[in-house]
Amino acid sequence: MRRRILLLSVGMTTLVVLAFAIPLMLLMRSAAEDDALERAGLRLETVAYYVGDRDKSVEDITDFLAEVKTQGPGAISVCLHDGTVLGDAAPDQDDVLVSGSGYGGAGKGKGPPKLSDTKVKRLAGGVVKEIQVDRGENGAAVRIYLTNAQLREGLVPDLLVLGAGSLLVLLLSIAGAELVTRRLTRPLEETAGTAERLARGEVDARAPTTGPAEVAKVGAALNGLADRIDEVISVEREAVADLSHRLRTPLTALRLQVEALPDRERAEELNTQVNALERALTAVIRSARRPQREGRVPHCDATEVARRRAAFWAPLFEDQGRELVVDVPPGPLPVRAAREDLAAAIDALVENVVAHTPDGVPMRLSVASARVGASGGALLTVADEGPGIPLGAGERGRSDRGSTGLGLDIARRCAEASGGHLVIRPTQPHAVVELHLGAP
Repeated sequence: MRRRILLLSVGMTTLVVLAFAIPLMLLMRSAAEDDALERAGLRLETVAYYVGDRDKSVEDITDFLAEVKTQGPGAISVCLHDGTVLGDAAPDQDDVLVSGSGYGGAGKGKGPPKLSDTKVKRLAGGVVKEIQVDRGENGAAVRIYLTNAQLREGLVPDLLVLGAGSLLVLLLSIAGAELVTRRLTRPLEETAGTAERLARGEVDARAPTTGPAEVAKVGAALNGLADRIDEVISVEREAVADLSHRLRTPLTALRLQVEALPDRERAEELNTQVNALERALTAVIRSARRPQREGRVPHCDATEVARRRAAFWAPLFEDQGRELVVDVPPGPLPVRAAREDLAAAIDALVENVVAHTPDGVPMRLSVASARVGASGGALLTVADEGPGIPLGAGERGRSDRGSTGLGLDIARRCAEASGGHLVIRPTQPHAVVELHLGAP
């Protein structure tokens, strides 16, 4: 986002600089040409007054032209009435029209010579300025020719100054745009980071409330939402604690009444049911209080949980003559699942193998890194060499082998809660169950 804003700002500034610089360059070129023509006009008038002196001979005019030539740019020429051209002939010299006594006085008056209005003619390679001079009976035409390069002489340094100024303005605008975009986007990036931390379960994460008013408002709203979530979780925890107290009291009274029964066999049977009810109640309360221990998003190390559950089941496998192969990576593989839920899922899968395969059938428990979506995760596999898994065994409550049919459903719900899924490969004579677990 910051890059897009910066590019947009630089693009707009570049357009503004060009909108001012291009017309200014054209204006500077026009001013340079006008200035060069004005200076050339002054030299042209000087030559014209000199040529207008009837006492000056052709040799005098030629020497004067050689002297004036060194005083500035341009090719100066004088065309006499008889077609003689003195000095440096300009292009299109044949177009010069020399008048005779068109200025009056017939060459007998005194005073400065009469000059015609200056005429300017643009050629392909430059500009010609011309003045006609009255020399009495015989007139003359004085011309000065400036090439385009001579017209714009001295313009390059000015253009370089203009270009440097434009570049400086552009660099300053880039620096300013960078500062503005950082001030605008940094709070947004921090706010987005806070939202991601809250999604990972970091309950103490808070967004900054600095920067532009709109961004600060978003940060304050996110902080308010986080505080409200904490309040809701706190209320739920209190409700769970109250539920625990309210249920344990009648449960204790029921236990006392059972123990007071005269029929001891019946009392033991009821006491067993009461204990089971108490364990179920404890499990519900612990499950409800899990967010307090694990944060908003549960997570655990799949490698550690798999290794612990394999160690738990190892004695039973040894008694039944089964080979238990455990293949887990040396490093941790964090997954988006509670430790207890993942342990229950592994136990359910291992229990299915123990319950539905003959003694001596080996089993393999493996954990590997996997990709679930774009966030990574782990692939937990339980494979055995038994008779396989019947079709439809993954449906909740369905079993054709005398069990409750809830084992595979427990594993499926654990995988789906993590953002993954359960895959059953009921191949004969082998069975493979894969848990695709998402990353926290």
